Amino acid sequence: MEAKSEDTHFLTIGLLQNNNTNKNDETSVCYKSFISQSTEGTTSFFKTAFNGLNALSGVGILSTPYALASGGWLSLIFLFLIAFVTFYTALLIQSCMDADSSIRTYPDIGERAFGRKGRVLVSTFMNLELYLVATGFLILEGDNLNNLLPGMGFEISGFRIGGNQGFIIIVALIILPTILLNNMGLLSYISATGVVASFVILGSIFWTGAFEGIGFHEKGELLNWKGIPTGISLYAFCYCAHPVFPTLYTSMGNKKNFSKVMFLSFLLCTITYALIAVFGYLMFGSMLKSQITLNLPTNKVSSKVAIYTTVVNPIAKYALILTPIIHTIENRFRSYCKKRSISVFIRTALLISTVAVALTVPFFGLLMSLVGAFLSVTASILLPCLCYLKISGSYQRFGFQVGIIGLILVFGIAILVIGTYTSLVEIIGQL
Repeated sequence: MEAKSEDTHFLTIGLLQNNNTNKNDETSVCYKSFISQSTEGTTSFFKTAFNGLNALSGVGILSTPYALASGGWLSLIFLFLIAFVTFYTALLIQSCMDADSSIRTYPDIGERAFGRKGRVLVSTFMNLELYLVATGFLILEGDNLNNLLPGMGFEISGFRIGGNQGFIIIVALIILPTILLNNMGLLSYISATGVVASFVILGSIFWTGAFEGIGFHEKGELLNWKGIPTGISLYAFCYCAHPVFPTLYTSMGNKKNFSKVMFLSFLLCTITYALIAVFGYLMFGSMLKSQITLNLPTNKVSSKVAIYTTVVNPIAKYALILTPIIHTIENRFRSYCKKRSISVFIRTALLISTVAVALTVPFFGLLMSLVGAFLSVTASILLPCLCYLKISGSYQRFGFQVGIIGLILVFGIAILVIGTYTSLVEIIGQL
């Protein structure tokens, strides 16, 4: 099976690329700036581990305290359970790729398992997830800038625009030049700041709690059944990097170490997520907002470091997140996209559409909860299990592994149904 370049476009954009990439790789021109598809990987263990950490580290770190506050202390069990399940499904992706050396990307796995429909299904879920994450970036920017500069508003032609909405529009205008770039190579390096940003935010929040007079005195609830669906959905959102794992695996020089890379990446990210959740809950208890940065006092240096890091990082990453979708659309209309004006129109229209969604549904926590329950669970739990069962043929014979996968599927479907329903009901209720 030949890997199709039109689908090799998701979440690989945030990785550090290997300097020894095969320059004769037959990749479409519009992808060369942000994707590596070398036929023989040469990336070292530690570089791949850093890439794995970068893929898993994201804005989810801001919402884990809110997730813990929603479900109570015992909901941490679900964080560790989801971490274990998604680690296991990452290994299932490795097994799928071992079964067919021509598999290069996540959509390739879908096609190998279920044909053309499988490729389309996988690509659709990934692109939709990217689109909503980019939209979440705008909401996050509006919330945090409004927190830094409260009470600001704008008036245009007699229409009053509130602080959050105004900042979303301003950030979109700042982002616009980056999204019009054809060569994303320079921005790809900025995406590697995700790991550093996560540790900076964690350290700043701990410093604020320990030395800025807030302390860690809140007791919180042991369990809140009503908030469990939201909490679990947000935990699932933290582990939505599976579409990038095939690229990590392909890039490795010694592919036998892939499972160790995954273990290290998941372990460090889970520790980070758990620590910031615990710190945040002990600091603010049930008063936690959808992003912990919104609870931080803006007059403290450590708080400002966390908030500024939170504000700058999504602006740098927005174009990288949306570029795969742009290139998918441009590839579909390749003959028209030779005209620069058409390409500019497509990119601008996509940006405007995310702004419209962000203004209509300005609820970061609820939107990310929906993404986690519906899209992340599907891409990171359900699809790896189903594809593995089909490719390996294990579904034809019942055994211990099939039983485990069956339990994971039931677990994933339960999160998808309950979490998606809860998120939609809460979003509709807030509109």
